[in-house]
Amino acid sequence: MQGVGFRPFVFGLAQRHGLGGFVLNDGTGVVIEVEGAVSDLEAFAAALRDEAPSLARVDAIEVEPLTPSGERAFTIAASTAAGRTALIPPDTATCGDCLRELFDPGDRRHRYPFINCTQCGPRFTIVRSVPYDRPNTTMAGFPLCDECRSEYENPADRRFHAEPVCCPVCGPSLSLPLEQAVALLRGGGIVAVKGLGGWHLACSAANEDAVARLRARKHREDKPFALMTNEPELLAHIDAGERELLESRRRPIVLVPRRTGAPVAAAVAPGNPWLGVLLPYTPLHHLLLADFGGALVMTSGNRSDEPIAYDDEEARERLGGIADAFLGHDRPIHRRCEDSILRASFPIRRSRGFAPEALPLPVAAAQPVLAVGAELKSTFCLARRREAFLSPYLGDLDTELAYSAFRTDIELYLSMLGVVAATIAHDLHPEYLSTKWALEQDAALVGVQHHHAHAAACLAEHGETGPALALVFDGTGFGTDGTLWGGELLRCDLSEFERLAHLRPVPLPGGEAAIREPWRMAASYLELAGRPVPFERWTLVRESLHVNAPLSSGMGRLFDAAAALLGLRETVTFEGQAAVELELLAAQTAAEPYAWRFGDGAELIAAVHDDLAAGRPRPAIAAAFHETIATSAAAACAEAGGPDTVVLSGGTFQNLRLAASTRRNLEALGFRVLTHRLVPPNDGGISYGQAAIAAAG
Repeated sequence: MQGVGFRPFVFGLAQRHGLGGFVLNDGTGVVIEVEGAVSDLEAFAAALRDEAPSLARVDAIEVEPLTPSGERAFTIAASTAAGRTALIPPDTATCGDCLRELFDPGDRRHRYPFINCTQCGPRFTIVRSVPYDRPNTTMAGFPLCDECRSEYENPADRRFHAEPVCCPVCGPSLSLPLEQAVALLRGGGIVAVKGLGGWHLACSAANEDAVARLRARKHREDKPFALMTNEPELLAHIDAGERELLESRRRPIVLVPRRTGAPVAAAVAPGNPWLGVLLPYTPLHHLLLADFGGALVMTSGNRSDEPIAYDDEEARERLGGIADAFLGHDRPIHRRCEDSILRASFPIRRSRGFAPEALPLPVAAAQPVLAVGAELKSTFCLARRREAFLSPYLGDLDTELAYSAFRTDIELYLSMLGVVAATIAHDLHPEYLSTKWALEQDAALVGVQHHHAHAAACLAEHGETGPALALVFDGTGFGTDGTLWGGELLRCDLSEFERLAHLRPVPLPGGEAAIREPWRMAASYLELAGRPVPFERWTLVRESLHVNAPLSSGMGRLFDAAAALLGLRETVTFEGQAAVELELLAAQTAAEPYAWRFGDGAELIAAVHDDLAAGRPRPAIAAAFHETIATSAAAACAEAGGPDTVVLSGGTFQNLRLAASTRRNLEALGFRVLTHRLVPPNDGGISYGQAAIAAAG
């Protein structure tokens, strides 16, 4: 891993053991030639792994004996570009040493918004090519002053070869005085703020009018906003694991339960008891929060479903109608990278702070594989031998900006890793833009069924190849029979799969409209169940069953139907909204499952309808619905007759109650259960699963 202070660490280690030689980066990793007594060499080699800097990753140490030359001095030699296999580290939150200097009035970098060292600051988002040296980053346009150069060239200094190193004399500068931005925020204004991987939109988290105005301008009706704060415990209940995630060098957004009476506008997360909270991760964020004195909404600089704006000119064009002012700077961002989002146990969006760290593959790719993912929550994955490089989150490919980012970022990754994709893995859906792009390329093609990819992603991140049973529950995925799947029990490994059981396919009245309007799914299920349909519009919409009603076995659509029937939501403004609200309604309410066998969703909706008509409380019905899915899915696994490992994957398993109950029921039946921990269970993990399948191919 380059850019993490490994060379100065080696320099100090060699001096400590009285060894001569040199260390350099050559684009493939770190090369060390060291000479001395055998005992000192052995101690040096052991310390390379045991005492490495916290950001470094030592995969292997290869040793080759050389004829002694009598070298007594140890030097740090200039980097060479012998290859392109060394990893660029992720962007890293401001470290404690730099924070102390930032707020020290006696330090020459006091309140300088771009302070950094080898243990923190921008990395992935500013590098143009390897090796990771300053001329190959967007800092190349900022010549070092004498003082910064002295630090940069001093192996004993913690800023030795910190490529973004700078100070107020020689580094980037803000486009707007900080005090002016703070005054605007205090006055209820909306300020666009330039981060590490793109621009954000900020306003006071406690100002109801400001948050409502941001929602209206951003065209984001209900989806929650993220909050940046120095005091997360004032906003939410945070356990030790969540605090560890919040304070990690990755600084993700962490979903945590809102504290009653928290000073947060209702419009931040309408009707939702969960808040997405993150701590400041750049010096500019730290200064902004310290001067503002409270929590800020810090949401992606975009309109809904578009990728985050990262180019300055693009940001002013796209965000000009949203932001009242722009708090930017003149250090270019070379790669866009959204904030990561995590629950305590799994990622929802794996991006800044993680990318481009490699994920392991259980089977090495014989040749480079590019897996292009799905349509929603787009990511791609580049596999090289046993390493899989999952891209940052790109957004939904059905927007022009996201599709452009998809193509551009693929070229960036191929260039960064210095490879040509010999194989391209893609989804089977013929209308996905990622699939269409793949089919236009000059490479060997591997089509991967959507739910097989979900299951493979979970297997691969656990280092397993199968066989296993896989419960894959999501909204939509193209099946091998031409219908839309999504409520699946598979038996699979990394090479093949067998569909053992699934929800009965039901018509989607109006096609895509049924996803945006869950009442249509409730009507479709009720009609199949022979129950009266209470929606007045059904008389007209029912005609679409004859012209535009593709069949779907999606679990997400079954959740939509239950949510609409219980009166939660007839239309949605973001993906999965109805299902989320059904989970919130169920909460921790105790309930026994319905007597339902996994398969015919209409029978389950009929039971919900009958309970509702009988006056049973809605939370109890929602809870019973969840328990029914969990127990019936576990029973279906038991009927399958093995293997004894079950994978849980797909976006529906982001539902904490469903996931916990399904695991509990499976373990009670003697199954070993694997769930996601490294990649999202949603479509953001699809490309990793595709890569694992193609590599094992």
